[in-house]
Amino acid sequence: MKKAYVFPGQGSQFPGMAKDLYESDARAKELLEKANEILGFRITDIMFNGTPEELKATKVTQPAVFLHSTVLAKCYAGFTPDMVAGHSLGEFSALAAAGAMDFEDALRLVSIRAQAMQKACEIKPSTMAAIIALPTEKVEEICAGCTGIVVPANYNCDGQIVISGETDAVNEACGKMKEAGAKRALILQVGGAFHSPLMEPAREELAKAIETTTFKVPVCPVYQNVTAQPSTDPDTIKKNLLAQLTSPVRWTQTVRNMIADGAGYFMEIGPGNVLQGLVRKIAGDSVTIEGMSTVK
Repeated sequence: MKKAYVFPGQGSQFPGMAKDLYESDARAKELLEKANEILGFRITDIMFNGTPEELKATKVTQPAVFLHSTVLAKCYAGFTPDMVAGHSLGEFSALAAAGAMDFEDALRLVSIRAQAMQKACEIKPSTMAAIIALPTEKVEEICAGCTGIVVPANYNCDGQIVISGETDAVNEACGKMKEAGAKRALILQVGGAFHSPLMEPAREELAKAIETTTFKVPVCPVYQNVTAQPSTDPDTIKKNLLAQLTSPVRWTQTVRNMIADGAGYFMEIGPGNVLQGLVRKIAGDSVTIEGMSTVK
């Protein structure tokens, strides 16, 4: 039975995240203090003592979630993955944990990504919405028929797809989804249209940073969001990581492919338990699923 480690994305943050890790593990404290230096502000103060509102700031959220997950993986002696994957931002955690990038380089990329995405969000009114209990093909069909830009952004599990795009187009799509029988079409409280063509300015900015970053062969295959396929080739990893900003997160397909390739045990490493729930919905009782948010 192969072990799959999965890493959460933005939205899993919470006040006090990684504080017990910092206080109980010398290596974790060293890495988190190094992160404060790299970022140029004490992100640990916000992670440990900040309000939910302070943690929601994009320049904080993405590095905070990355740090919690990656530092935890690096301090966990039992981290011996046969394969890894991460949801959106979590792909950076997966790559760093598997050795495809140095910790410092990955953190710098995450910080650049967060700020570039924030700037892209400010260019045009945009949003995302969760569509519940509507077939995937119907969601795709409705998005394609709307005026303006709206696309599937996260294929989270069967019956749960997040759409992303211009605010008017997302609102139009939500109305049509409800008419088509969706149980819910819920506008999300997010900064903008992540994983849509509206992130193109952020993709261009991130491209410059990715091109100057050294990528290495990871210790195990990394299943990437854009293709849902495993990769160990540094050039392929870079290309897919960049395309991720404007492409959907194919999480359902990713988990199914990991199971098809032998994964029988999944562990979510980092804050929250969102991915445990999604894997359970995708895999049912066919796999073992656990989570870890501090060193065991």
